[in-house]
Amino acid sequence: MIFGVGIDSVEIKRFSHWRQFSKKTLQRIFSSEEIDYCFITPTKSAERFAVRFAIREAFFKAYSSAFPGKIAPFLTICNQLVLKKTKYGIPYLLINWEQLIKNNNQITSNMRANVSCSHTKNIATAVVILQANLH
Repeated sequence: MIFGVGIDSVEIKRFSHWRQFSKKTLQRIFSSEEIDYCFITPTKSAERFAVRFAIREAFFKAYSSAFPGKIAPFLTICNQLVLKKTKYGIPYLLINWEQLIKNNNQITSNMRANVSCSHTKNIATAVVILQANLH
């Protein structure tokens, strides 16, 4: 059963100066692993930060639509998400559901997030679908 859907698009140029931020500042939104990945290739850091930010916005929208009376602060949710890739390059979200459950007892233990993301030269877009099996 689908509980929530979120989509977000951001302009990549908004993130061009983010590589100048300290790691501590960036850790308010991203994991250390994600920050390191974004810094590996400086010419790609803006698009990498942008798509990860869009994923967080999309997750926040999906989460908020799934549980409208239990909205957690955006930065609280950001700290519970890490964008990863399978060995085939398929993106997925590693989510600290335990922490989110503390804030929202409606979340089931079999909840999962399906994610898709893409970017052009100028725009990064992400879609998140929250779903769970209800057996």
